[in-house]
Amino acid sequence: MSSKKIVTRFAPSPTGFLHVGGVRTAIYAYLWAKKNNGEFILRIEDTDKKREVEGSIEHIMASLKWVGVNWDAGPDIGGPAAPYKQSERLHTYREYADILVSKGLAYADPYSEEELQSFRKKCEEEKKAFRYRDFRPENPPVWDGKKPLRLKTTPKRYAWHDLVRGDMEAGEDSVDDFILMKSDGYPTYNFAHIIDDLLMNVTHILRADEFISSIPNFLALYEALGIERPEFVHLPPILGESGTKKLGKRDGAKDILDYQKEGYLPEAMFNFLALIGWNPGEGDNREVMSPKEILEAFELDHIQISGGRFNEEKLDWLNKEHMKLLPKEEIERNILQWLPARMQDVRIVPIVFDRISKWSDIANLTSELEMFFSTPNYDKKKLIFKDTPEEKIKQNIQSAITALNTLDSNDFTQERVKDILMQLAIVLPSKGELLHPVRVALSGLDKSPDPFIIASILGKNETISRLQKAL
Repeated sequence: MSSKKIVTRFAPSPTGFLHVGGVRTAIYAYLWAKKNNGEFILRIEDTDKKREVEGSIEHIMASLKWVGVNWDAGPDIGGPAAPYKQSERLHTYREYADILVSKGLAYADPYSEEELQSFRKKCEEEKKAFRYRDFRPENPPVWDGKKPLRLKTTPKRYAWHDLVRGDMEAGEDSVDDFILMKSDGYPTYNFAHIIDDLLMNVTHILRADEFISSIPNFLALYEALGIERPEFVHLPPILGESGTKKLGKRDGAKDILDYQKEGYLPEAMFNFLALIGWNPGEGDNREVMSPKEILEAFELDHIQISGGRFNEEKLDWLNKEHMKLLPKEEIERNILQWLPARMQDVRIVPIVFDRISKWSDIANLTSELEMFFSTPNYDKKKLIFKDTPEEKIKQNIQSAITALNTLDSNDFTQERVKDILMQLAIVLPSKGELLHPVRVALSGLDKSPDPFIIASILGKNETISRLQKAL
């Protein structure tokens, strides 16, 4: 296998939105292929037509493209092993099914659901596990494609190597005669993915750990077909916020494109998902990494066995760190884009940026930002700092007005305003006796950006006007 070109694939079913677990699987498969100058395939496993959701394929592709996972072959661009939708490859599965039948390794399932139910009931009464092979028909009918086709398995122990979990094995009870082709002419996942991986030269299968229990059946099929096993890489689960349960769609796992709508950066999402279950290696404590840096550091033996927690607080932190790396012009453009039209003033960009971890946070700031666009209304009592007498507050506000009037309008910067006001505040018993009423006068709020920033944005005339109102 080491001499072959590395080929990986991501093969989702179009049964709804793509959540974070699927995207992380795609990221790891993509990274391993690109790390080795190999090929990454997108394949759509759409053989369960009852569960298929219209628009899912387009949604899956949009989700992957958003986080920067691009494929070398797939349903939209074709490739050497096209087509890449299983529903368009039915003749291929039929060919391999016929091969197994001719070798005596697959047979038509003649039983009705009622008969199967009676077999299960018998096993239940005898207190033993139901295995289909124990009821295998002695003279099955000729398979005509209208009945289920089952693999004829031989009970034995199976051993295999997983590139994350090491050497593994399972006893003979782990194998049974599973269905290859359904009565509707469609293959099962257990059959189709193995044929596709063979014909697409897939060398490494990266997938969720829930498939480990099915490996013995897969190995039985590899043997029946006489084909070489690919390398197995079973990934640790992504756990919910509690860290005790696997995160699933029923447990609040969101559509990956919801994060796009909320204003997360794709580079941050790529970084965040890559670190759930993988690390760049011993002694490398980097957390904020670009996709290129992750690619350079990516190794399969750095994938952990135990599950990793999906921590949205960590995602927010990582996203802010990636936002800080954006060019100033891009930060400005995005903030102005997310602000209401009447608030799209470049002067408030720094204040907004300090208070967000994703672009959608801006919507929660609009009430606070109102201070810059209309004179605030507030209760007079808000101007009082602790037990400071009203007369003293009035004196302090007047001192602020007098001092700020000495500044030129063109020199009314955050630094100059701070210097002037701090000279007055520092000689008082508490600086809050001056700075608190100034803050309230300018913003109408007990808590706000510091008054020096507010004043510099409002400008001299509006600042003095608001202080006079307070007085």
